Amino acid sequence: MASSSSIYRSSSSSDGGNPSGSVVAVDDRKRKRMLSNRESARRSRMRKQKHVDDLTAQINQLSNDNRQILTSLTVTTQLYTKIQAENSILTAQMTELSTRLESLNEIVDLVTTTNGGVDQIDGCGFDDRTVGINCDGYYDDMMSGVNPWGGSVYSNQPIMANDMMNMY
Repeated sequence: MASSSSIYRSSSSSDGGNPSGSVVAVDDRKRKRMLSNRESARRSRMRKQKHVDDLTAQINQLSNDNRQILTSLTVTTQLYTKIQAENSILTAQMTELSTRLESLNEIVDLVTTTNGGVDQIDGCGFDDRTVGINCDGYYDDMMSGVNPWGGSVYSNQPIMANDMMNMY
């Protein structure tokens, strides 16, 4: 810097004017410009640091969001797998129950056509008033109300899904 100020001095002293006054003015302008440049560089570094801090905060936020999405995806995948397994069980149960219903309908059709269209058990009409009473008007023994397919005459209860679930 001493060499640059000497250049300014030599050029201003060749003017023939006041060399000490022009040197002070040049040094003052140079000092102001240097301070201005320092301030500008400081502001630039501050802007750059703020930008880096903003990007770091954004990285942290996006990382947290990504972690939450992955957790949610894992939970959703587990629920999907569970529901898919339950759906498979229900589909198998529905198939089994449909097969049972078809078999029972075939048995009902067979019994109905065999008895000439009248539902009869042991020769008596199938009626709530005659359950347990034989054709002679006397009560039958305990086995008279049992049908040949292994259940009571009135055991045609609906099969509940809970009963099916307990079987597995």
